[in-house]
Amino acid sequence: MTTSPSDKPKRFYKEAAAEQMPGGWTVTLDGRSIKTPARAALCLPSQRLARAIAAEWNDQGEAIDLVGMHLTRLANVAIDRTPEARDEMADELARYCETDLLCHLAEGPLELVEREEAYWRPVREWAGQELDILLVPVEGLLASPQPDASLEAARQVALDMDDFRLTGTLYACGLFGSALLALAVAEGQLSAADAFEVSRVDEAWQIEQWGEDEEAKAATEARRKEARALETWMRGLG
Repeated sequence: MTTSPSDKPKRFYKEAAAEQMPGGWTVTLDGRSIKTPARAALCLPSQRLARAIAAEWNDQGEAIDLVGMHLTRLANVAIDRTPEARDEMADELARYCETDLLCHLAEGPLELVEREEAYWRPVREWAGQELDILLVPVEGLLASPQPDASLEAARQVALDMDDFRLTGTLYACGLFGSALLALAVAEGQLSAADAFEVSRVDEAWQIEQWGEDEEAKAATEARRKEARALETWMRGLG
């Protein structure tokens, strides 16, 4: 269901700004600090991220598009949910490894398979060499059991992250359909924009063959916007 402008809360402030606070940085609206939905202080790890979130609030028009404020939503999750759900989130990342997009090669045509491997194999090899996450590729949609050691390695990588990076990484898993791409972004191996394009190799090939309708094009652009926000998030963490 699409939210109409009348359903969105009206803008009630003139200016958002990044300000230092004990333990980090926050965002203020006309001098008043933002709170999370759980009424916690919006304490952010860097000035850069605080400025990016302040810009997100300053970019709002007469109505506030809360759904489109990706950085604010990520910050709320990192503060309100992640500290109590780290084990569950690490398990979720491991589950993404079990059905990782980069391990599901097309059965054909050969041109598509070669394109997939050109983009996907380097990421799989990087994850194996740098993170000890060795995943087995298969042809088709049916998943192959992945090594327990690799799944545990993925889980441990997640647990070693701080709350903000873990939040961004799980968000990336859903956006890309791939734990390996999410981890490559979290570790600085790929930009979020590049990872997004790698995640849609199949989609891009299909568009080359059959074209793209306006609805699908709009959906892709919305996801690209999410990838740009994710890049800002990760850069803001240093």
